[in-house]
Amino acid sequence: MDLQIAKKTQSLTTAQEMRNQTKLVMQPYANWEEYLTPAPLSVAILGELVFISSKTDFSINKNRPEGGYKFIRYPESFRACLMQVCNSGWWAFNEAHKNMDQIRLHTMAVPDYMKTAVKILFQGSDEVVEAHLPDQLENIRVVADDCLELASSTEKRFTDVINIIQELLEACVNAEYFYGEELDAIKIKLDEAKLRKQSSEEAAKRSEKVIKDMEKQLNEAHESYSKAMDSLPSGWEMIGMDLVEGMTEGVTTLINGITSIGSEICSFKFLKKKSKSGEPEADGFDEITIYSKSAEILKCTEKIQEFVIENTINWKDLYDQKHKTTKTNFQQNQFNRIRESFKKCQNCTAKEEAQNICTKGIEICEELAKYTPEHKCEEAKTNELIKLIRNLNESARSFDSKSKSVTNSPALTPKPPMMYKEESKPGKVKASQRASDNARFRIEQSRTQLDKTREMYEKSVENMEKNQKELTDILITMRKCEIKEIDFNTTIKMLVKGMDAMGRVKEQWEKMVHFFQMVSNIVKTSLTRTLKDFVSTSEKTQKLSYNAKLFSKDLLYNQAFQATNIANLVNMISTTYTEVSTKHLMDRLSTLGKLMAMDKEKPEFQFEVDQLRNSCDGAQKAILVLVLKNKKEFEEKSLARLEKIDKELLAILPAAAPEEIKSIQAAVQSGFTEEDESAYA
Repeated sequence: MDLQIAKKTQSLTTAQEMRNQTKLVMQPYANWEEYLTPAPLSVAILGELVFISSKTDFSINKNRPEGGYKFIRYPESFRACLMQVCNSGWWAFNEAHKNMDQIRLHTMAVPDYMKTAVKILFQGSDEVVEAHLPDQLENIRVVADDCLELASSTEKRFTDVINIIQELLEACVNAEYFYGEELDAIKIKLDEAKLRKQSSEEAAKRSEKVIKDMEKQLNEAHESYSKAMDSLPSGWEMIGMDLVEGMTEGVTTLINGITSIGSEICSFKFLKKKSKSGEPEADGFDEITIYSKSAEILKCTEKIQEFVIENTINWKDLYDQKHKTTKTNFQQNQFNRIRESFKKCQNCTAKEEAQNICTKGIEICEELAKYTPEHKCEEAKTNELIKLIRNLNESARSFDSKSKSVTNSPALTPKPPMMYKEESKPGKVKASQRASDNARFRIEQSRTQLDKTREMYEKSVENMEKNQKELTDILITMRKCEIKEIDFNTTIKMLVKGMDAMGRVKEQWEKMVHFFQMVSNIVKTSLTRTLKDFVSTSEKTQKLSYNAKLFSKDLLYNQAFQATNIANLVNMISTTYTEVSTKHLMDRLSTLGKLMAMDKEKPEFQFEVDQLRNSCDGAQKAILVLVLKNKKEFEEKSLARLEKIDKELLAILPAAAPEEIKSIQAAVQSGFTEEDESAYA
């Protein structure tokens, strides 16, 4: 049965399955709709500014700042400033289309590099890995760095547009064209824009910090492996393999978490939280480090629970006669090691919860160590210990579910290739005897995670439609004005909305920049530390046939695999953007370019303005249809994934007791609550 469950789990977690799973779980965080919906509206707003600029001109050069303007070129002409905004906007969208298409082409090559890397890893020869794997990892890094440059240059284009609009609005404030409530409203908008800029700059600093954190965690993974294996008594291979599986899953969780929470770094959501005492808590990156230990913690609690059979403790198997020690001493050492690793993390709810689980685990192990075959445990004390062990396992399951929720890591994860190969050898026993319970727990996690993802995606689409309606209403109001009725305040309102729309587009490009920073840095870490460890690992005697070299191979695979997953996600976004941009955006940009060059007095000008308005409206409707179509497909894929898991894995599991099912559901649900999600997103 254990072997059958392992095979089914592995078949449900192939590379292609996990790429699709990443797309599903990351959909609400990296949804491409956010890249597309502001685009036609932004172009439409630029068109209205061209239209408005045909009105009487005036100077905004009164009370100019010391040192002059940084971005505005023609302060003596308000009309010329509007045209500068339009021209910059045209270049930004033009470059966005060109660069996104190049990103699409670059990321198409990544899966092939990954396939070659896997072949090299499976080849088995250390010399071949050492000689040829760096080239494949370098290929992925080059793609990431090229795409990073493309995304960064596009983001800069949109930043330039926002800077021009912002300085233009500030010039109008300084020229004293606003009074009363209007002045206050514009000042609030300008302050908001500055806050976003500050948030963006802080995000760049946090990105640097996370790379150092990730490198540190990967270094610790090697050290933790060595320490754990050195403390493992001979003959305890099953216990060791289980813990190592938790370590490799922790690396995956770390990278997933950094990627997903990184997509929020530019938003106002990603601010430092306060604890109940009012002290600043750890930021999102520190929390990811803590949550990445959830798999190791869970593996330790599961190994302890294995000794509980119905309403008794299997004292005979718990005590190792050969080594004269309780087998849970190893788990106690691991709990101590993990708890010690949290000391350098800042205080936060996740740290407190993880430390509590480790402390309770240590206390239970100490209690179990008091009893030996000669010193029997009283029935009342046995019942108390069983209750404590079950509660500990539930807490660990809840924490692991919280980890999956916060980091957007898939519940069902594949075993790394070297580990799977080792455990599939004839005569090998699976690390955990509670395979059925663990599989059932992962199935429930998958179900809850995908249900929560569907809810979040539903909300993100609703917000997108709401934002689109707000901007469309502004456009309708503007278009109702006759050209002679358009006053200065109307123009300024349009500029403010233009700054908002451009800000939304820029935010999505910042997200794209972050994705490629992640891919590039994951590969750089793989090339420097993990590959170096693989090369330098000595051939000293290992307690497991799965040795440090094989562990390094699995870490290399995990890192390359996660980099490929992110690249695949970006490829999906870039392909869709390029397709929609070609069909619904580039023609409008051409019309905008024509409008800027036309004589505003000619009748053809009004005709072109109407054409641009109609085509932008059509583009908005077409994108909305595409969004709803993709939302439906997303729901179908989510359900299909759950059905496949139920059909292939749940169907082969033996029936479980109702209280066990309730316990699993309660632990999973407590980890995926909305309150926790909003606290950590």
